Amino acid sequence: MRQQYIFICVALLISLFIYLFYRTENTLVTLMFIKLISLDNYLLLKEYVLKTLPLHPIIIYSLPEGLWVFCITLTSKSHYINLFRWRLSGVFIPLIFCLVLEIFQLLQITNGKFDFMDILICFVFWILGIMTFEDKVEKQNILSSPNAKSLICIASYCIVYLAHVFK
Repeated sequence: MRQQYIFICVALLISLFIYLFYRTENTLVTLMFIKLISLDNYLLLKEYVLKTLPLHPIIIYSLPEGLWVFCITLTSKSHYINLFRWRLSGVFIPLIFCLVLEIFQLLQITNGKFDFMDILICFVFWILGIMTFEDKVEKQNILSSPNAKSLICIASYCIVYLAHVFK
């Protein structure tokens, strides 16, 4: 279990690094970082990072979402949600969430650009999340009896808000 959370932290830190230095300064997480270190220091640091470590556009624009889907798949595997008479396994929620976000971008309901590559990367990382760290505990309803695991799972979904772009 501890190793799983180390994987999650590393994946989220890689995504954070990409968002901070390769994506727009108008994301919530970057605006928070700028408040912490100042705009001048941020711009100097960003310039240094961009010169030192150039990244391919797929890594910049698709990998963070894929890593995030990997993380939420790991945290969702031991949960389920009751929808009317159906019991939806938590393992499917990350894929549904990814597809809904991309459709919202396509319909311009939310900021961002629809991209099939994002869906492909998310699918690959979703499969990796399913195959990694087999969870042998009994599944629990995420919305009842909150505990540390369910709160971590819910928080991993809330992290996507940090990538919100303000215009």
